[in-house]
Amino acid sequence: MDLKSKIILIAGPTASGKSKFAIQLAKKINGEIINADSMQVYKELKILTARPKKIDEKKVKHHLYGIQSVKKDFSTGTWLRHAKKKIKEIRKRNKIPILVGGTGLYFKSLIDGLVKIPNIPKKFRNKIRCLQNKFGQKNFYNKLLKLDPKIINYVKSNDVQRSIRAYEIKKYTKLSILDWFKKTKKVFHQDEFFKIYIDFPRQKLLTRIRKRIDRMFKEKIINEVISFNKLNVKNDKSANKVIGIQEINSYIKGINTMEDTKEKILIKTRQYAKRQMTWARGQMQTWKKLDAENLNAYVKNIS
Repeated sequence: MDLKSKIILIAGPTASGKSKFAIQLAKKINGEIINADSMQVYKELKILTARPKKIDEKKVKHHLYGIQSVKKDFSTGTWLRHAKKKIKEIRKRNKIPILVGGTGLYFKSLIDGLVKIPNIPKKFRNKIRCLQNKFGQKNFYNKLLKLDPKIINYVKSNDVQRSIRAYEIKKYTKLSILDWFKKTKKVFHQDEFFKIYIDFPRQKLLTRIRKRIDRMFKEKIINEVISFNKLNVKNDKSANKVIGIQEINSYIKGINTMEDTKEKILIKTRQYAKRQMTWARGQMQTWKKLDAENLNAYVKNIS
């Protein structure tokens, strides 16, 4: 297959070997790698987020890794803006952009575009949330249907967040959220994407996750968390969601043993991998599924 005109997307659950595969592929087809993982954008959390090592970055040019401070949030819209710019720059150099990561929403925004809805004042949004609390979800949803009947097949009756979002958009802009979807513009054509999903047997993936956790501790992951704590990152910042911070802090405080800490990180990482696989089943049905144990053979056979 000729991949020269393609934008290659590589997804898969955590610890499935995406980064290694992306490097092998990039070397074979003259590509450059763009990060599509929401946690690997943070510069202060290299070990915890399993960012590519310096030796790997020397083999192939990497983009959008470690570009944001943990003190700031990094939205899907921000990532999309950066990613589109990098794709165009890489193509101008006659190289192939390869986007790799585990954040499904990033890939979805690149493929389908991102809905551009005007910023709604916080005071107005809080007013709608108070309304939902006052009436309860069932009655609030019925009010939403009267306000915006179009959303009946888009927003489920028990989906609180989407109900509130749809209500505030209709009330503030006078347009249905579905009308805003129609305004979404796609930058790239569907045919430009070559989408790969790395499929990994759950039990073998669990073994890989366990080995990765052991390796992280050898790489002084505890020191990284101590340094993170010194930055006094606000509780509402996304970086606090990185798996391992909470568990290692419990170890530092003497609440858990080392083995308990590793086990808790393993459980949380396994749950995260499960969510990624669930997303893939629902959102990545058309992607080319590759057996994780045959990735080397796949790269070798590319002409």
